[in-house]
Amino acid sequence: MRCPFCGNDDTQVKDSRPTEDNSAIRRRRFCPACGARFTTFERVQLRELTVVKSGGQREPFDREKLLRSMRIALRKRPVDADRIDRLVNSIVRQLESSGETEIPSSQIGEMVMNSLATLDKVAYIRYASVYKDFREVADFNQFVETLRADVLDAD
Repeated sequence: MRCPFCGNDDTQVKDSRPTEDNSAIRRRRFCPACGARFTTFERVQLRELTVVKSGGQREPFDREKLLRSMRIALRKRPVDADRIDRLVNSIVRQLESSGETEIPSSQIGEMVMNSLATLDKVAYIRYASVYKDFREVADFNQFVETLRADVLDAD
């Protein structure tokens, strides 16, 4: 593993342990060249996934991009970081086990929306505002009214 600080190719593993949900191996590393310490994560990847955007462009699936978008939606919300990681791991596992190598971005967006709807309604609305491209306050109002109606129907 290359040192992210000095670029040295010869780093040493000082400690390895599984993450809390056993979805990855966390490794603490040391660079003898510059003395820096850093952490890496090793994850199982079942297959290479490609995201097909709405305009037809294709790009490799990026777990970190998914994690980042969920963290933005959940910023300053009372949700533990481990819970976010577990949700992302769950979505990634579902995508990898679907048998498809090309996944429409809309499918990923819907999976995130469903996860956030059960986790935190404020984060759900935040994510929806970007995902559904809200342009005006009226778009928010309409979406919140739909949520209210769904909650009342569930009761």
